[in-house]
Amino acid sequence: MSIYYRYSDDAAPGALVVRLYRSADEVRAFIREKASDGAGDSIFPGEEMEPEAAFRMAENKNRDNDHPIYVELMEGINWNPSWGELQ
Repeated sequence: MSIYYRYSDDAAPGALVVRLYRSADEVRAFIREKASDGAGDSIFPGEEMEPEAAFRMAENKNRDNDHPIYVELMEGINWNPSWGELQ
């Protein structure tokens, strides 16, 4: 089971963050990489996706870095244990 960490502003530059939010009646997600210079985070792939797909993509992108993957839960979103463990 994958382990994710709650996002905080002190996450290191380059950290991957999966943001979960509500769009209509669905939970949607996108991935961002925290910028090192404060100029703005990189968002990819550029469109919203289902949470499971976002977590898979973040894990694939993070495979060589072995850094924690962070999760940002927006208002009204509850963690679903089927996504993994949230610490």
